[in-house]
Amino acid sequence: MASESGKSSGAVVTRFAPSPTGFLHIGGARTALFNWLYARHHGGKALLRIEDTDRKRSTEEAIDAILDGLNWLGLDYDEEPTFQSERAERHAEVARKLLEAGQAYKCFATPEELEEMRAQQRANKQPMRYDGRWRDRDPSEAPEGARYTIRIKTPQAGETTIQDAVQGKVSVKNEEVDDYIILRADGTPTYMLAVVVDDHDMGVTHVIRGDDHLNNAFRQLPIYRAMDEIEGDWPEPVYAHIPLIHGSDGAKLSKRHGALGVETYRDEMGILPEALFNYLLRLGWGHGDREEITCEEAIELFDLSGVGKSASRFDLKKLENLNGFYIREADDARLAELVAPHIAGEVDKDLLAEAMPVLKIRAKNIFEIAEGAGFLFAKRPLEMTEKAAQLLDDEGRARLSIIADALRRENDWTIEALEVTTKALAEELGLGLGKLAQPMRAALTGTTTSPGIFDVLVLLGREEALARLDAQAA
Repeated sequence: MASESGKSSGAVVTRFAPSPTGFLHIGGARTALFNWLYARHHGGKALLRIEDTDRKRSTEEAIDAILDGLNWLGLDYDEEPTFQSERAERHAEVARKLLEAGQAYKCFATPEELEEMRAQQRANKQPMRYDGRWRDRDPSEAPEGARYTIRIKTPQAGETTIQDAVQGKVSVKNEEVDDYIILRADGTPTYMLAVVVDDHDMGVTHVIRGDDHLNNAFRQLPIYRAMDEIEGDWPEPVYAHIPLIHGSDGAKLSKRHGALGVETYRDEMGILPEALFNYLLRLGWGHGDREEITCEEAIELFDLSGVGKSASRFDLKKLENLNGFYIREADDARLAELVAPHIAGEVDKDLLAEAMPVLKIRAKNIFEIAEGAGFLFAKRPLEMTEKAAQLLDDEGRARLSIIADALRRENDWTIEALEVTTKALAEELGLGLGKLAQPMRAALTGTTTSPGIFDVLVLLGREEALARLDAQAA
């Protein structure tokens, strides 16, 4: 059996088990990341299970989105995904073994009887639990041909304690856990049964999941313990229940806080995968004061001891700042490939990569780079923003004419030479450099914000830069 310290008698095996009823949301992505890192840190296996038993709500589109999101984050798995829906017969087989061994029983209570039971419990302000009415009855008392469910026999006295790798010691009185259904009347398994059987058969040693599943552990353990009595070799996993993510205001995470699908961060917010990876890692786990941690470092450092017990707060500004860091660290050719599709018109990716060092300095996402790079590929006549047009009044256009003539005489089209020439001209005219740079920027880019004006001149090249200045000069 795996020990509470996180080591196991054999290899560590973790699993991420999303339900494909929606896309890979931010909380699920963090759970996937923690499972993956724990397995990689301990040299074990990371497995993926698609819990698609809800056939009405599970979609191929959602499955594809989950797989795509995991791949984009760089999370790879050691085996092909397991699809829970394909294992229903195995789940039912375990239910029948439990029944035959007296660890489970047939319940013939009708839906109407169960609703009446619940109504009485509500009226008496009692906990809503199955009352065990068929636990000790002989099935022969049921009407011939009556439909039945199979319920697990849970302990009725004492308490169960879990030494959770994140939450610590957690105890629940056994009387609070009722005899729940493991096989429905139509022969299909319930979630509780399917999860335990799949985790056992996949060899999962560590169940790392959100703490909203903590109560489920106390419902699932009776199946492990009963099957271990029947067959042996059904070790209980180490449980590690991670606190949920809250919004920046401390409320439960919702779409307004950033509870979006991973693809939204990529496609609509321009976030790099390494930035989201790093941000999710630091969302509830820490190693000193370090903020920027690479994937390789994360694998080396990650352990469950670093996971906090309290809910972490999602902060979009922190993610954007971290994204800005990774943009500045990223390879320029790679960024050009990512940015190019978001720029209108025909894009020279080599020129875009060449411009990247000055385009990415202050950018916090891919779209800001694309917006800043637009001037490079704009066609004359340039479309002007309102503020840029205001700079090109009669005075501004007159200055452009003087600037263009001075730059035309410049044979060394480099940042340094162009800066010397322009500054000398400003001094000769008795103007601050900004009085020349502002109309130049408007004429060259159509905006009032851009990389350094001399970077712009060099990136556009002599011919295009002079043509743009001439087009706006008086």
